[in-house]
Amino acid sequence: MKFKQSIVVRTDLKMGRGKIAAQVAHASCEAVFIALERAIWREWVHKWRMEGQKKVVLKASSESELLELYSKALKKGLPCSLIRDAGLTQLPPNTLTAIAIGPAPEEMVNELTSHLKLL
Repeated sequence: MKFKQSIVVRTDLKMGRGKIAAQVAHASCEAVFIALERAIWREWVHKWRMEGQKKVVLKASSESELLELYSKALKKGLPCSLIRDAGLTQLPPNTLTAIAIGPAPEEMVNELTSHLKLL
């Protein structure tokens, strides 16, 4: 079984490259921290690390699209994070910017994200 993490970023916000990079990092790290809280997910994190920590960064066109993906990931029992910006630079406080799904079995992540385009 292969493992993967998908990070999904809103493109409608027109964030700069550095801002996008920071939001992707926040989402990725937070999802791993969440995954370390449950035994089965800890095992997934370990296997994902041993395989090279496969990640993809994908586009979402709106807040509602991100929230729908996040809800579906939770319902599937996958580790996931939801990132809201602090509002210190480019965005108003609490702007939803990104989510991460996984690390989890690649097939489970792909069921939710395979229709999205790469960022």
